[in-house]
Amino acid sequence: MTDSWKLTLPCTRAEAEAIDAAEMTIDAVLMTTEEIEDDREHWRLDAYFEAEPGAETVAAIRALVPSATGADVVVERLGDADWVTMSQAGLEPLHVGRFYVHTGEAVAPEGTRAFHIAASRAFGTGHHETTSGCLAMLDGLSDARFAHVIDIGTGTGLLAFAAAHLWPEAAVMATDIDPVSIEVTRENAALNAVPGIDLVVADGTLDDAIVARAPYDLVIANILAGPLVSMAPEIASIADTGATIVLAGLLETQREAVVAAYAACGCAIEAVDRRGDWSVLRLRAGDVRFVADGPFDPKGRDGWALDI
Repeated sequence: MTDSWKLTLPCTRAEAEAIDAAEMTIDAVLMTTEEIEDDREHWRLDAYFEAEPGAETVAAIRALVPSATGADVVVERLGDADWVTMSQAGLEPLHVGRFYVHTGEAVAPEGTRAFHIAASRAFGTGHHETTSGCLAMLDGLSDARFAHVIDIGTGTGLLAFAAAHLWPEAAVMATDIDPVSIEVTRENAALNAVPGIDLVVADGTLDDAIVARAPYDLVIANILAGPLVSMAPEIASIADTGATIVLAGLLETQREAVVAAYAACGCAIEAVDRRGDWSVLRLRAGDVRFVADGPFDPKGRDGWALDI
């Protein structure tokens, strides 16, 4: 085993939440920690690497936390240690409904479905409010029946795995724009003995495999408010009439804009699960299937990462 490295910078709670919710392309495990209880300004970002980070990587990490401009970057060698194990220190198992999510050795409560989701290069260990809220929303739908499910922006695959457990007869597809996330999801599916999930690297819904499988009676999209708004016509167009749509990755202050974008496509809000500053939405597609006015242009998604 080679030496691992850790980079540390101060950050704010808002920056920490944005980091936790965003899809990352940096080859590291990023962990954020509250340093002073209930203090929005005093948080910490730790980035774990398999090798010493270079100047470009340090600059990319710095760009995630503008409040740390001028602060000293602390880079330390961890020695002969597993970088993923080090990064997971302090992550307690998460129990949501019938799901039990852990990052290492753990004994699941009787009657739960355990998922081992290691902190990795993809977002979605279940600990962020967006992911845990989606798990709770899916758990609450367990009495429903779904035959065609899609998880857009799957990250580690956790939500797709939960759907496959709740509806074992359903055809489940998991997609992500990041090939690394699909690689991680494939590894996690094998680790957790989750069979039969179709994995697709795709920009939103713009892939022949996704369109060919449509319409879906359950659509899950845990991404960010910007893409949720810009992709509303895409997502509505692959949803069946009366389909259930679960959306997450949005702040409560962004809820109105997201709901309005889907209302314009015939979707109505049915439930909201608010968790801290974050909200998880459940919508119902219209009784007439939505048809877009023209072809979708991914160039129209500029500014995905911006608040709306």
